[in-house]
Amino acid sequence: MIAYLIRRLLWALPTLLGVNLLVFALFFIVSSPDDMARAQLGAKRVTQEAIERWKADHGYNKPLFYNHDAEGSARFTDTIFVQKSARMFLLDFGKSDLGRDINHELSARMWPSLALALPVFLIGLFVAVVAAMVLAFFRATWLDYSGVIACVLLMSISSLFYIIAGQFIVARAWSLVPISGYQSGMDAMRFLALPVLVGVVAGLGSNVRWYRSIFLEEIGKDYVRTARAKGLSEGAVLFRHVLKNAMIPILTGTVVVIPSLFLGSLISEDFFGIPGLGSFTIEAIMMQDFAIVRAMVFIGALLYILGLILTDLSYTLVDPRVRLQ
Repeated sequence: MIAYLIRRLLWALPTLLGVNLLVFALFFIVSSPDDMARAQLGAKRVTQEAIERWKADHGYNKPLFYNHDAEGSARFTDTIFVQKSARMFLLDFGKSDLGRDINHELSARMWPSLALALPVFLIGLFVAVVAAMVLAFFRATWLDYSGVIACVLLMSISSLFYIIAGQFIVARAWSLVPISGYQSGMDAMRFLALPVLVGVVAGLGSNVRWYRSIFLEEIGKDYVRTARAKGLSEGAVLFRHVLKNAMIPILTGTVVVIPSLFLGSLISEDFFGIPGLGSFTIEAIMMQDFAIVRAMVFIGALLYILGLILTDLSYTLVDPRVRLQ
């Protein structure tokens, strides 16, 4: 297993390099260093001298990928791509184009993001699995049909509607919680209650339908018929056998979303005024702060790779027949 983990981690390096290269190329296709300078300086008639000075101060006065004026390996290393990318593999993201310390911002903003995303993930997973098992237990009954219709309705409504409706009904009309904002410590619960409720409800429809289909697929297999033939009750079959064998597809869908727990919810954080990584990313996109956008994409790719490795490891825990080689 150790050899497998080392191999997977080594494969992560070219993957991260490719993601970073793609983001870099896409960004500079639509925006040149001069455009970035004009956006950051914010002046309508900014002079060319000011643009060149901004580019020199922020390291954008070099060629993108190949430096004709340099000698030897410096032709490749003395470029914007290498100068801006090499330190990220050491998790040193440096300064943003606006001068902010990105590592400091990440360490400060990850906690509000986790405070929102973790309850949404755990409560949503528990409610969805329980609801899906109930629908599978009462399959082909009015309760099952009603549940499926409710899931389709929940899926058909935009998450923006849940946010706006929640803010209007729960926060404004009933005055149960603040509409937006955030405070650290125990006071955070007042501000996070509504975003967590909205996040759970918004994802409930698709999750329940997906888990229900997994349980129904397992219920139709031979080992379930064998368990019933032994005289086990339907509840015992569902909880002892079906749930256990359905864990691999459930883990596949749940562990992979772990990166989103760290990166935060873009829309929810922005609407509810939570100073997390989601709102941090949106601010960077609006300000054309390439350094922050690149760092967030890099972290997202890294966490996604780690999530996939964690998914493979979790398979060995729920199914001893699985061997990682």
